[in-house]
Amino acid sequence: MIINDKEFDTENRAYIMGILNFTPDSFSDGGKYNNIQLALKHVQEMIEGGADFIDVGGESTRPGYVMISEQEEIERIVPVIEQIKKNFDIPVSADTYKSQVAKSAIMAGADMINDIWGLRYDEKMAEVIAKNKVSCCLMHNRNLSENPYQKDIMSELMMDLKKSIDIALSAGISKERIMIDPGIGFAKSLEENLKVMNHLEMLKELGFPILLGTSRKSMIGLSLNLPSDERLEGTIATTVIGMMKGCSFFRVHDVKENKRAVLMTRAIISQVL
Repeated sequence: MIINDKEFDTENRAYIMGILNFTPDSFSDGGKYNNIQLALKHVQEMIEGGADFIDVGGESTRPGYVMISEQEEIERIVPVIEQIKKNFDIPVSADTYKSQVAKSAIMAGADMINDIWGLRYDEKMAEVIAKNKVSCCLMHNRNLSENPYQKDIMSELMMDLKKSIDIALSAGISKERIMIDPGIGFAKSLEENLKVMNHLEMLKELGFPILLGTSRKSMIGLSLNLPSDERLEGTIATTVIGMMKGCSFFRVHDVKENKRAVLMTRAIISQVL
């Protein structure tokens, strides 16, 4: 996997994507880092904790979120991306599904686009990514009111991700710049999320690095009956399971703790002959 011309060894290592929500209403940390100085301080803390790259989001995608305009999203994320790139030597991902926002983020220095709709919301997104030769994360998602699941969740998830991959490759995005994400917490019931977690190894058949984003999500909260600020242990459990099932990237709020879990898990599984 290549991000910002840096090669990520997804066969032998695992990497941490630190979450920076520059929003007032994200489900876990909305408003907590909603000015540049607080955001940069948090980025520094995440880097010191072991983050390998930073994911910047300007629009909450929690269940029931309210969509904001492209211009408002641009005004939120562009200044913080510029400042991160100015102050730190670390790849930056922009969490957006809108091509105009992606274009502005790339101009500000973003090295990757993290699209929760896997290039299937905005038909211009794939072209923007390909033209600018940045990397992308293709997440599984679905509008269930228009297209409910008909079969087994894993077979339909794989089918949807294949469509996103085909869009990316057809647009000219190089294979080494693509990762995939099963979309835990998006268009899935608790039971479906748990089933996807239990069968993550199936995604390896698609031939791309896998990013797992479970941090503090409702799957953990519902399973443990805990609020979002008490889901660290549950998140770490999913990180360890994800790594043992072949995931290479982990999008998390609590960087230091998950980094340590990843390193310990790697130390163990690297001894398996």
